Amino acid sequence: MKMREEYTCPLELTHDMIKGKWKPVILWQLSKGPASLSALKKEIAGISQKMLLQHLNELQSCGVVEKKTFEGYPLKVEYFLTPRGHKIFGAVTIMQEVGIEIMREDKITK
Repeated sequence: MKMREEYTCPLELTHDMIKGKWKPVILWQLSKGPASLSALKKEIAGISQKMLLQHLNELQSCGVVEKKTFEGYPLKVEYFLTPRGHKIFGAVTIMQEVGIEIMREDKITK
């Protein structure tokens, strides 16, 4: 995902950063602490490795997620939220709380 040069509203920018089926879930998992690609894949049911890598790269390009590579064999890489990522995660948390309330009100089951 390429960020646009211009936005008419700050909400558009934030939406572009986290839009998609998997990005909020990835942010949720990384809010628990740094995680390897395999740990994220294991925790996020239904996501393919290709899609996980694509979304992690997009989140990195927005400055929401960073990765740390450790020396040695086998190669170890961990992904983690940046300060910007923690701010965005605050918005995701509010969205989840609203979703829970609506599910309860409308008697929607998981």
